[in-house]
Amino acid sequence: MSDSYLPKPLDRSEIVYIAGHRGLVGSALWRHFESQGFSNLVGRSRSELDLLDRPAVFGFLEHTKPGVVVVAAAKVGGILANSTYPADFLSENLQIQVNLLDAALAARVPRLLFLGSSCIYPKFAAQPISESALLTGRLEPTNDAYAIAKIAGILQVQSVRRQHNLPWISAMPTNLYGPGDNFSPTGSHVLPALMMRYSDAVRTGSTNVTNWGSGSPRREFLHVDDMASACLHLLEKFDGPTQVNVGTGEDQTIAEIANVVADAVGYSGGTTWDSSKPDGTPQKLLDVSTLRSSGWSPSISLADGIASTVAWYQANSDSVRA
Repeated sequence: MSDSYLPKPLDRSEIVYIAGHRGLVGSALWRHFESQGFSNLVGRSRSELDLLDRPAVFGFLEHTKPGVVVVAAAKVGGILANSTYPADFLSENLQIQVNLLDAALAARVPRLLFLGSSCIYPKFAAQPISESALLTGRLEPTNDAYAIAKIAGILQVQSVRRQHNLPWISAMPTNLYGPGDNFSPTGSHVLPALMMRYSDAVRTGSTNVTNWGSGSPRREFLHVDDMASACLHLLEKFDGPTQVNVGTGEDQTIAEIANVVADAVGYSGGTTWDSSKPDGTPQKLLDVSTLRSSGWSPSISLADGIASTVAWYQANSDSVRA
């Protein structure tokens, strides 16, 4: 714990800057903070503030003087995007993070939460994956560049704590989903991809859906509204140098998850698995004991979360992010 800092409830009138407030996580953070009475939220779109523009980021934070910064801005994508454009994922995420964290340090932002990803852990880490597994083995090759960028962000936060004694923290969410997700045919993660495929099959009357991989890898999913709740909880209840895993502590096979999606969209046809496509990490389940011991647990079940996200997708299919 940082010297002289004890976690406490945040002042609801404090200036809170949410970097990436229009993305999946950032928009959920905005909704949750607003629902909890925060009256001075600040966000900037890419056209208003390019986070790759270092002088602009420094100028913005110097002028805004936030008391809290949540770094939810990142270049993200699924297996195909990460494996096709690794240089872009590494370079852009490093630039975004370094610009924001350096500028926040220059502005002496008192409280900062950096959001990473569970892909930071080794491909064959012991399950469930504890925070101590960081940097103990080789990464999953299909997203190693993105993972390295996120690991650099964690270490920068830890370094600021050691060198400058600021109570900054990091949270590592498991696979996230919910309203505002990326439904791009080539850039989406597995759950929105499944929702698109099964919804399209119902719309077109198709009797078969083909999914990537074998269906056997196990994945943990957390609704993004639960993630936002966990972030505020950590800001108010936790301080420490290690990153904190955020998840449900439960996983299912991709095939099982596909069945839940099929039921949610009303699909009754068959499913084929294309094993020529990559499976990715065989299992990725987080040990969430640190978070649970601090007093937080998720409130949205996978079935309910998928059903509500499918309903949102179908209602917004003409304007979803792609």
